[in-house]
Amino acid sequence: MIVGVPTEIKTEEYRVAITPVGVRELTARGHQVLVQAGAGAGSSIEDDDFRTVGAEIVESAEDVFSTAELVLKVKEPQPGEIEMLETGQLLFTYLHLAAYPAEAKGLLECGVTAIAYETVELTTGALPLLAPMSEIAGRMATQAGAHHLERPAGGRGLLIGGVAGVSPARVVVLGAGNAGRNSASVAAGMGAEVIVLDLNIEKLRHIDEVYHGRIVTVRSSLHAIDELAPTADLLIGAVLVAGARAPVVVSDEHVASMRPGSVVVDISIDQGGCIATARETTHADPIYMDQGVVHYAVGNIPGAVPNTSTYALTNATLPYTMALANGLERAFADHPELIPGVNVTEGKVTNEAVAAFLDTDYIPPLEALGIA
Repeated sequence: MIVGVPTEIKTEEYRVAITPVGVRELTARGHQVLVQAGAGAGSSIEDDDFRTVGAEIVESAEDVFSTAELVLKVKEPQPGEIEMLETGQLLFTYLHLAAYPAEAKGLLECGVTAIAYETVELTTGALPLLAPMSEIAGRMATQAGAHHLERPAGGRGLLIGGVAGVSPARVVVLGAGNAGRNSASVAAGMGAEVIVLDLNIEKLRHIDEVYHGRIVTVRSSLHAIDELAPTADLLIGAVLVAGARAPVVVSDEHVASMRPGSVVVDISIDQGGCIATARETTHADPIYMDQGVVHYAVGNIPGAVPNTSTYALTNATLPYTMALANGLERAFADHPELIPGVNVTEGKVTNEAVAAFLDTDYIPPLEALGIA
């Protein structure tokens, strides 16, 4: 199969969808890999690094999209990229269609089969291709929050860990999944007072066992958020429903109750956001003030550390990429967790959560693809 890797064009996105390790594995199995010139530069990977392991370097995105049977990306395709996709092609990337309905419409119109990293799901409910980026986003969310608590960065002027005789900042994390757990871990490591909320008691129990009470766990509820939001110096939203729009769990009133100069970080913004006052920002312009509270809601947080992110992402995606390069039917047989990853194909919506959000009919992926 011909596998194509274009340069990412979303604002401030420096990751690339494959590493030289991935290219070597694919070419060794007889697949052809096309990489757009400069695609890896933002991740400190040179064209020659790809070329020496068998990739063909092509000049333009058009060269990739017009030839590739399987297109690998990191972020959702932008309008110009959607125009180059067509029926019969496979697209493998983060999609977040519930947050980007215009993109969903474009993918339905062009007829591509699009498989979303974030909805590839194991029988345990784990999301193996979302996990590495959630880990990075969670850790960076706390770093960003700690920075923006500083007065020159817009915050209250707090050192997140405090010092002897001075209380540390209170960090409230909503969600105990990969992103939330990593946010809490870094905050605790920096010396903050950390409280994690989640509906899943087992996730909270795991945190309690690992951190021996160093991180306080609370079952999430409206009452708990009512009580904790006004006390938070840093409030991190890390709520996820796979494939669907993130539920809004922090209201305007909750944000208004926070002290001036407090910080909110919405990791869920690429799924629409879980904080009512959050709107997507970029690394170039990451924050804004609303009701006196600093808001950080960058939609591609791991894009700020592209070298780390690119290698972590390829570690997770490569087995699935190699499977898809051998054909859909075989890939689904070997990796059934790929099936819920199919979000759209030939104008049909094949993910239940996405169909519900778009208010359209859902067709099971195997039925839509004609695979028994």
